[in-house]
Amino acid sequence: MHSHIAVMAPGKPGVRRGRILVADDQPANLMLLYQLLSNEYELLAATGGEQALALCRQELPDLVLLDVVMPDVDGLEVCRRMKRDDDLAAIPVVFVTAGTSDTQENACWEAGGADFVHKPVNPNTLRRRVRSHLQLKWQFDALQALAFKDGLTGLANRRHVDERMAEEWRRCGRAAMSLAILMIDVDHFKRYNDHYGHQAGDACLMALAGALSGAINRPGDLVGRFGGEEFICVLPETDATGVGLIAGRVVAAVAALRMPHAASGVARFVTVSIGGAFAIPAGGEATMLVQQADAALYAAKSKGRAQVVVADALRDPAPADA
Repeated sequence: MHSHIAVMAPGKPGVRRGRILVADDQPANLMLLYQLLSNEYELLAATGGEQALALCRQELPDLVLLDVVMPDVDGLEVCRRMKRDDDLAAIPVVFVTAGTSDTQENACWEAGGADFVHKPVNPNTLRRRVRSHLQLKWQFDALQALAFKDGLTGLANRRHVDERMAEEWRRCGRAAMSLAILMIDVDHFKRYNDHYGHQAGDACLMALAGALSGAINRPGDLVGRFGGEEFICVLPETDATGVGLIAGRVVAAVAALRMPHAASGVARFVTVSIGGAFAIPAGGEATMLVQQADAALYAAKSKGRAQVVVADALRDPAPADA
């Protein structure tokens, strides 16, 4: 039995298949669970607690089936560590245990388990509990996605952006990598709304959201709506050269839309002003970088709009009217 199994069994196109991590130090038990579940789900397998935790962090399964007794780190401790980890806490853990006493069951609940299945496993019970917990997990994921999504554009909302920025600030700091921010503002958007109407304004923002998502699509990058007509891009592992290149792609993507803006005063089409900032995090908070990018954005506006200013080139810019 390999320690890492990923089987894509035949299924209906477009139907989500759950990813389940099975952790047990007995190969016979792993094989049994594999035989019972592999036709419906993608399975990963671990033969010890440390390996199970490593696979959880690497693969982010939808559900964990966890043996209680394992030689290195037991299942109860694996579950406790998962619940203390923000990235893993929402993954439901179903203990698969030979213990039947109230004390053992209570230990599973107290560790943070969502359920347990007794050995020897009843196949029907196992399948039903797996299906039930996967459905609950997917409903939770869907609600989380809604909570983090801007209702108009479908981009990340301010709350999601703030959380991801804080995470990337810490991660890039640990790795000594540069983190960059772009603040993007639609030039004279109030005039656009006054001239074309608010419905057209909403359509404009949705079109811009699509253009930004197409221009900024590296794994790990995040595009969000910061508020009103202002967008933000979080760009991990991006230095001065990278932030300039990405800002250029954004300008080109917006220009390619060729959305008329008769009231602009800057150009005949919709344009954006962009402020960029980058840093290798060393203490402090990500809001420091946002403030620098915001100052750069005001500099771009004060210099005539429809251009990019990066924070390290700033010389005490004067704020401009929105």
